[in-house]
Amino acid sequence: MRARLALLVAATTVLVLLAFLVPLAVLVRQVAQDRALSRADDVVQSIVPLAATGDATSLRLTVEAQTVPVTVFLPGGGVLGSPTAPTPAVRLAAARRAALTVATEQGRELVVPVVGAGGATVVIRTLVTEAELTRGVTRAWATLAGLGGTLVLLGLLVADRLARTIIRPISELSTVSHRLARAELTARADPSGPPELREVAGALNHLAARIQDLLATERERVADLSHRLRTPLTALRLEAESLRDPGESARVASAADQVARAVTAIIQQARRAGTPAVAPTCDATAVVAGRVAFWAVLAEDTGRRLHQELPAGPAPVAVAADDLAAALDALLGNVFAHTPDGTAFSVTLTTGPAGGAVLTVADDGPGFPAEATRRGTSGGGSTGLGLDIARQVAESLEIGPPGAGGAVVRLQIPAPPEP
Repeated sequence: MRARLALLVAATTVLVLLAFLVPLAVLVRQVAQDRALSRADDVVQSIVPLAATGDATSLRLTVEAQTVPVTVFLPGGGVLGSPTAPTPAVRLAAARRAALTVATEQGRELVVPVVGAGGATVVIRTLVTEAELTRGVTRAWATLAGLGGTLVLLGLLVADRLARTIIRPISELSTVSHRLARAELTARADPSGPPELREVAGALNHLAARIQDLLATERERVADLSHRLRTPLTALRLEAESLRDPGESARVASAADQVARAVTAIIQQARRAGTPAVAPTCDATAVVAGRVAFWAVLAEDTGRRLHQELPAGPAPVAVAADDLAAALDALLGNVFAHTPDGTAFSVTLTTGPAGGAVLTVADDGPGFPAEATRRGTSGGGSTGLGLDIARQVAESLEIGPPGAGGAVVRLQIPAPPEP
């Protein structure tokens, strides 16, 4: 924008200068020509009275005293002053007895006929050269060109100062908008610059405050809704303790505790004011092993063969343990919800060469429908958010081709940052 403003001012200034300086340059040249011709005419007019009286001696002395070349053609063929042959203009002036100004290759020729006392015609001729006609024009044109260049530079300087006063508030608005996009909701713009930009800055600040209020309200709603789940979870835990089968009671109580931890995590995340200073990390091997052990009991009850492959050592990833567990639960929940009992499935975790891990969940079921990759869309009567939950913890998510027989979901989990 700054360059465009400078270009606009430069173009406008040049056009104005051309409209002003070109006629002025033509006028300067015309004035120089008129001045040179006027001087030559004054010289000729000073000789005319002497030519009319016929005083040859005075006429010769006057002509020789002139600083410009003057030639006087006498009636008998004699020539006074600068020797030169009679030109066509001289002969025409003598015949018509009329003063002439003729343009030649050397310049302008002034010819004035004078009728003497005896009726004879004396012709006075002088030549104004091109150098005389253009004397001082080049210097005047150079002065005008320098003035024009100075005005253009001055206009560019003023345009640059003006552009800075406009661009600085725009840059500040852009910086604040990028900070808001990074969830820095406390960022505010300083209203400055032209009235239009001050109005935009005020609107942006109002929008940021409104977003902050809406997010605070939404966090409170989510926290309140999650807190309401604690009562049925408590009742579920009490019911689990009343079961006669200790193993079944322990499994149901463990599931209830897992849900309670998830609710607590949701409440903490909803009330979190901003992004934590330390990036979350966890051991993917431990998290996946724990969740597979939980789902293995249900797999055994439904006759599903489970195959798992995990690294021998820790696999650090840049994901919180609760988030990774929620993503794996969503994928395994899809397996149990959308495949018939007895369908085999596998969970594979491998570490990448540059860090991170790849989590793969595959089953021998009917595969994903075509619309399963769209958030909120499901062909099996569910919410359609399972794959999206898994996608949020991964750098990339790949699924097997729809309807190909068997589903494969592969998550590329990022590595933790270098210390």
